[in-house]
Amino acid sequence: MDKSKQYKIFSDPIHGFISVPKGIILKLIDHPYVQRLRRIRQLGLGYLVFPAAEHSRFSHAIGALELGQRVLKNLQEKDTTISDAEINGTLIAILLHDVGHGPLSHTLEHSLIRDFNHEMMSLKIMEKLNQEFDGALSTAIDIFTDQYPKKFLHQLISSQLDIDRLDYLKRDSFFTGVSEGSVGINRILKTMRVLNGNVVIEKKGIYAVENYILSRRLMYMQVYLHKTVLSADTLLKQIFKRVEYLLENGESVHIPSDPLRFFLQAKPSARKLITSDMLEHYLALDDNDVLISIKSWLGSYDPILSDLTSRFLNRSLFRTTFIQKGQVKSLKDEIFTKTKKYLKKHNLPSDDHSAGFYVNFDKSYSEAYKYENESIWILDDDHKKAVEFSKAADTKHIIALTKPVVKPYAVHVKEINLMEH
Repeated sequence: MDKSKQYKIFSDPIHGFISVPKGIILKLIDHPYVQRLRRIRQLGLGYLVFPAAEHSRFSHAIGALELGQRVLKNLQEKDTTISDAEINGTLIAILLHDVGHGPLSHTLEHSLIRDFNHEMMSLKIMEKLNQEFDGALSTAIDIFTDQYPKKFLHQLISSQLDIDRLDYLKRDSFFTGVSEGSVGINRILKTMRVLNGNVVIEKKGIYAVENYILSRRLMYMQVYLHKTVLSADTLLKQIFKRVEYLLENGESVHIPSDPLRFFLQAKPSARKLITSDMLEHYLALDDNDVLISIKSWLGSYDPILSDLTSRFLNRSLFRTTFIQKGQVKSLKDEIFTKTKKYLKKHNLPSDDHSAGFYVNFDKSYSEAYKYENESIWILDDDHKKAVEFSKAADTKHIIALTKPVVKPYAVHVKEINLMEH
């Protein structure tokens, strides 16, 4: 039999040609729940800062799948026993790890459903697919939830050095043009081994891991927490906050997307469980629901909603000013006073409540390497024991990269001149 007919080929600018075996994995890729990821941007509103960052969650899922195939093959070659069922389960878990993302990825993750994160929805969707495919995803679910006896399979999906991060760092670096995020993926994958049931890195891969951690820090600083990305995220959240305020006060707001209307009106919580109604509406959501709704609000009778949506659509974004810890209180009055003057000058409602839609205080948080609970382990020369990475590395700056970076900031209209504090 011609082996080429047993695979479907995807062409990827990051990993080259990706061969996907026909069967359950390809059926899942073709499923509407996974195809939906084509309509969700990987970097949310990052495209407003990096013009080519239009890549989707789907491309990331396929890329992660390819890296999963590579690392599992490599581990088998190094005498790690992995059955066909375990390979299938791991690859399915890798493919579906982000299937629970909502519109614009992380941007609205906490705006549509209270007490929620996308991993909860990924699991719920996997369980629904498991019913549809007569239990074929049971092993994948056990691996995804870290209930499977072979812990290293879960570590490939979720850990301080997992397949998810390796793909998105390389992919996001490529599409943003930020070369500092480029990671030596193949060297890391080739130096992965299993020792005492856990993933470890051979000593010859230590510098590739060091570069990975540094790349992660730089990508957070330059891309994920870019000050303009933070301001765009804030503006979008303020738009939704305004719509919710109008609805709560009995005002009529046209919402052309039925699934989006459900979440804005019902304001559901996932604290106890994700209901079938929530799941159904969530699976019907993608970036298009948000964007078409924003376009419809451009002509809103409400001057604040109309102004905020105009700013978003025409990229007249807010400004992010980083401030020192403890200065929020002292700056708050100044910013609100200047904002109210600006709103009054432009014939917009200028009371305290209205000004609140143009001001936001928050803080960015990044942690390049979190070694206390889940570490990266480096195999010693005799391959008998492993050492935690920060102790194995011969450079002291790795310790510095283990410390979280917290940066308070204020988001406000650009017309307010506020020196960085």
